[in-house]
Amino acid sequence: MCVMATVNAHEAKTHLSRLLERAHAGEEIVIAKNGKPYARLTPLAVPEARKPGLLQGEVEDAFFDPLPEEELLAWEK
Repeated sequence: MCVMATVNAHEAKTHLSRLLERAHAGEEIVIAKNGKPYARLTPLAVPEARKPGLLQGEVEDAFFDPLPEEELLAWEK
């Protein structure tokens, strides 16, 4: 559950590090200017860590053979 807080722009400038920590902890913070909401500070979704070995199969020995000359020339264009 996200808790939403509203802070004014001056407070946001003065305490940005604290607000970032709160957002990182899951809190949603609205930054207001002259009492009007201007921006929302929200936590970013953390991407899942990649896990090696998800794909099955093997690399054939032919994979490591040199490329044909015409293929090499095509890469140089």
